[in-house]
Amino acid sequence: MRRLALLLSFLVTVACQASATDRFIVVQSTTSTQNSGLYGYLLPKFRAKTGIEVRVVAVGTGQAIRNARNGDGDVLLVHAKAAEEEFVADGYGVMRFDLMYNDFVIVGPANDLAGVKGLKDVTKALAAIASKEAPFASRGDDSGTHKKERALWKLTGIDPTKGSGAWYRELGSGMGATLNTGIGMGAYILSDRASWISFGNRRGHRVLVEGDTRLFNQYGVILVNRERHPRVKAALGQLFIDWLLSKEGQAAIAGFKVGGRQLFFPNAK
Repeated sequence: MRRLALLLSFLVTVACQASATDRFIVVQSTTSTQNSGLYGYLLPKFRAKTGIEVRVVAVGTGQAIRNARNGDGDVLLVHAKAAEEEFVADGYGVMRFDLMYNDFVIVGPANDLAGVKGLKDVTKALAAIASKEAPFASRGDDSGTHKKERALWKLTGIDPTKGSGAWYRELGSGMGATLNTGIGMGAYILSDRASWISFGNRRGHRVLVEGDTRLFNQYGVILVNRERHPRVKAALGQLFIDWLLSKEGQAAIAGFKVGGRQLFFPNAK
């Protein structure tokens, strides 16, 4: 009997430990939210409240969506609304929610070869850059930022890839790496504002184009569909989403600042 009691005690202990270690979720997200420091600020607050650990996989939005389609995550948090809605429509996500927003900016060197400083029309700025064949560093990684950039080029009627390898440089890298490389080559770069504010190695680059409504940058959050992927931790993932959308979570997003500047603006409905 004593052996049986010891065995049962051991099994209960193991089960409890397994349950505790299993209280984590995987969030497929973007390099812009990660590099900004947002998760480092938010996630300890969520864990303190719920005991749930959030493990972030930070890649470009396109790759994050592909990962979530494969079931390699419980929650998707990205910034490419059309692609997010397609993800849900195809049955891979349960429901999409607006979460927060900021905007994109074009940063460039102090000499401003294309003369775009102060322009409020982003398409005119891009057209001027192409006309001068001034260096432009593209993320080239199917991220949310890259999707936005391609959409803006489409509005100009210009195909920048005709200058690929010359003035138009497709780097295939995250936002921080693209800023580092682009600044090193004296290039213009489309960046989300949060990444730019958080970036320290500017070397004379500055925001040259901002304020066009077409530079609006909306983030959304989606629970991955457990009917597609049974291993999805739907209950824990939904707790995280509910917290982000709650007054407490939205206030936490609004409270995240770098150098006194707010990087994301909550707008959950």
